[in-house]
Amino acid sequence: MVKEGYYFGLPPLVLSGVAFLAHWILVAILLLCLAAFVFYFFRDPERVIPSEPGAVVSPADGRVVVVTDEDYAGSPGKRISIFLAIWNVHVNRSPAAGTILKMDYRPGKFLAAMMARASTENEQNVISLSTASGEMVFKQIAGLIARRVVCWKKAGDIVMRGERIGLVRFGSRVDLWVPRDAEILVTLGDNVKGGSSVLARWAVPAGSKVSSKSDARTPVENLTAGIKRA
Repeated sequence: MVKEGYYFGLPPLVLSGVAFLAHWILVAILLLCLAAFVFYFFRDPERVIPSEPGAVVSPADGRVVVVTDEDYAGSPGKRISIFLAIWNVHVNRSPAAGTILKMDYRPGKFLAAMMARASTENEQNVISLSTASGEMVFKQIAGLIARRVVCWKKAGDIVMRGERIGLVRFGSRVDLWVPRDAEILVTLGDNVKGGSSVLARWAVPAGSKVSSKSDARTPVENLTAGIKRA
């Protein structure tokens, strides 16, 4: 469980104990259920990270709701959007190994994350990542219920494929943009898992230097040594 789970889960848990002592049984049960849900929401399971070169993994758990051609900053490419329901794991992960070039926090609306306009109009954190294959972009996007985008990284940080980078609280959306020469491997309606589901394959040019040792590790090594909690 990520540390935010303790911040949000301990207060109702403590209040539940107080309510039991005061013999407010129904209130105590409701508070206990709320605490249990919060701890469940902020769960952070380990994942086995694919090791094959060029694999672009899902930055989030959820359902693929958009796969489309889309230009980004004048460059042709493809966008994959993932909707995170309230029951999904909400820890976000880096889709590839590389260096974070820049992070652009953009305040905005809180439209339902399923809506197409959410990709451009909602509060979001845009992360540009330089990888051995080239530059890709992914966004943490707040939704109707989510009101807080959290990122544990900063510009200049080196990240491993599948490394935890942040979360969006209580229902959200994550977008991934890759150049058009990347091969998309998912379709609408697919359920994916952050860090382990491969969304695309983007060939690494010959002679390119791998940006992180994670690409050379086996999945088991990534699980035991490469993945660390931010």
